[in-house]
Amino acid sequence: MRKAVLRRDHYMDRVEWRYGKRKEATIVHHIFPREEFPQYQWEPWNLVSVSMATHNRVHDRETNELSEIGIELLRRTARKNHIEVPDKYKEKKKEKNEWKNGKSQRG
Repeated sequence: MRKAVLRRDHYMDRVEWRYGKRKEATIVHHIFPREEFPQYQWEPWNLVSVSMATHNRVHDRETNELSEIGIELLRRTARKNHIEVPDKYKEKKKEKNEWKNGKSQRG
């Protein structure tokens, strides 16, 4: 499967390619982490070719969690494939008006 994905992506880092940069890809990244989403493990849309540098940027190597870049990639992929973004990866909504919520008080 790894070689098929690399061939499909022309051995190019697809994350960097989005930004007009050309880097050789040597790794296949699971956009939805396979430990959390084994049902998507071998779905072609969940696999993307990346360079080692990009792979290190989409993961927090200390916690093995997705970084902000990895989470954004997951969100885009979910939208494109009509999959609900898991709660853990949903964007946090910012409070629009703190006054209404009683969070600001005048002294």
